[in-house]
Amino acid sequence: MTFFFFLVNLCFMLLVNRVKGQDVAFEPAKLLWLIQRDFLQGKSVQQMVNEALKRVPNNNGDKYIDQVNQIRDSLAVMGDNSTAFSLPQPHLQRTKLCELKDSELDQSYVAKRDQLKELVSSITRPKIVQGKLLNGQEFVSFLEQILEALNKGEIPSTGSLVEVFNKVIVERCLKVYSGKMEHLGLPVNLDKLQESHEDAKDKARELFEKQHFGRHHATQSGLKLDDEIQKIYRNIQLANEYQSSKLCEARYSDCEDKMDHLQVLRLPSMAKFNAGFLQCNQSFEKECVGPAKATYEQRMSKMLGRSKALFIKEYNNRLFNWLVTFALVMVVVGRFVVKFLLLEVGAWIMFIFLETYTRMFWSAESLYYNPAWHLIVSVWETIVYSPLLDLDRWAIQICIFIAAFIIYWRCYGSRRKRSGRSLLPLYTRGGSNRPRSD
Repeated sequence: MTFFFFLVNLCFMLLVNRVKGQDVAFEPAKLLWLIQRDFLQGKSVQQMVNEALKRVPNNNGDKYIDQVNQIRDSLAVMGDNSTAFSLPQPHLQRTKLCELKDSELDQSYVAKRDQLKELVSSITRPKIVQGKLLNGQEFVSFLEQILEALNKGEIPSTGSLVEVFNKVIVERCLKVYSGKMEHLGLPVNLDKLQESHEDAKDKARELFEKQHFGRHHATQSGLKLDDEIQKIYRNIQLANEYQSSKLCEARYSDCEDKMDHLQVLRLPSMAKFNAGFLQCNQSFEKECVGPAKATYEQRMSKMLGRSKALFIKEYNNRLFNWLVTFALVMVVVGRFVVKFLLLEVGAWIMFIFLETYTRMFWSAESLYYNPAWHLIVSVWETIVYSPLLDLDRWAIQICIFIAAFIIYWRCYGSRRKRSGRSLLPLYTRGGSNRPRSD
């Protein structure tokens, strides 16, 4: 409808420009309404045409009535340049009209037909091209140029005009579809992507149904619109898969790095490993979206399973080594630092038990499944990792602080002891000449 209205308005503007004295390359011919009917209900042909071109009230807002009213308005623009004429039925036997001669036709029809010929001759004006009247020879040359241009496709036909008009509408609908899909932040789940695609496609189809022209060409343009939408949607699917793989790969790499870091903790802690394991799994489930999630979930599950199995395998061995190291440290502290005999003896007993008795009489499996070992593990986990203190993070700082405290205590604490008066008799090498103590 919009296309037809555009063409009629264009012809009308050209006609107005001609009336104003401006040279134009094209001037529309008069529009002749030829109506073949036997009854006019007491009205003239021109009255019937004028009434047919009047707008029909549309109180219910029917879109089809609005479209027909647009056609009426467009044709009414040519009202000053149109003429109506009617012809009666030429013969009662309509199926044999092609076989009948003029003498066999209704004489009223023959008379009206002659009047029609005179009317067409009277309203036909000489051809004007660029403000110049053409004679017969020039008109023939002009027709030859037109035919040559038509054969080369330089002059658009009605079908090509409709096709071009619908092509513009298709491009407009594709922009609507693309605009709707651009607001969808990739990556997204497949269900959400499909839902957004259907919604944007419905919007584009709705716009096309409102603005397209022609039934046959509209069908072809509609199929082309669907094909172009499918191509755009396929590109969006590929982009969604790429963005999803990129995002899930980043989350997978982060979790892999985190698991590698937990494998080399200075102070092994099962509680800290489980907390990192759970946090990594939750962040992956939350942030990894899109079509690549299923594939990366399988990879993630295998990687986490391997990491946990390796950590559990090394956990008991590393904890055992830490206990041996702790026993040796307590031996040194009890003998040289605090000089506490019971601490030194207890540390030696612990060291000998771990290095000899467990290796001679217990296997690694029997040791690690022993209730006493479980108690040691519970105490270790409580000391090493808790919501308030992560000893692995602060181990170096705590060791430096303890070493500084021991040095301070050994240096300044011993000076104070030597400077103070002893309450016990002091032994010197002077023999009997030594002074008595008070």
